Amino acid sequence: MAYKIYTKTGDLGKTSLIGGTKVPKSHIRIETYGTVDELNSYVGLVTDHVADVHTKAVLKEVQDRLFTIGSSLACDPEKEPKMKIPDLKESDVELLEKEMDKMNEAIPPMKFFVLPGGHVSVSTMHVARCVCRRCERLCVHMQQEDMFVEPLVIKYINRLSDYLFVLARFTGHQLGIDEIPWKPRV
Repeated sequence: MAYKIYTKTGDLGKTSLIGGTKVPKSHIRIETYGTVDELNSYVGLVTDHVADVHTKAVLKEVQDRLFTIGSSLACDPEKEPKMKIPDLKESDVELLEKEMDKMNEAIPPMKFFVLPGGHVSVSTMHVARCVCRRCERLCVHMQQEDMFVEPLVIKYINRLSDYLFVLARFTGHQLGIDEIPWKPRV
């Protein structure tokens, strides 16, 4: 017999955290790990727009870390999960920093604010960056509501949004796409 994806247990607007605690589907914890899932999907789309094998490998690592983050956010912090959730490590943040440093060596310094666009791959990276920033805001909101969020999660998400910005600039540079300067109306 084939496994069915639908369970019908959420039909009344509730879902279970890892650990069994039932919460409304509108709960900030659900919103936060759902946004991590959305970000992970966008990172997959970004990966599809990248030709460089090394960058693809880094983005696959990012997707793995996002799954780790989503899993940790999906746990009820009051209950020990039966399955082992992998840990995020400081070295995961350092990887993003090293990758940004390498890309920044190859692109001209910023002299103006840039508008997202110019090529579908660049635009997609900026959309992923925006979703990443929303994810960060939700994690901070959880903290402000006294819900536990591992501080390294916020640090990683913050650094990831920076990485996606630099990746967008780097990709545009590789493709020979001119950055679109923001020219404010005065």
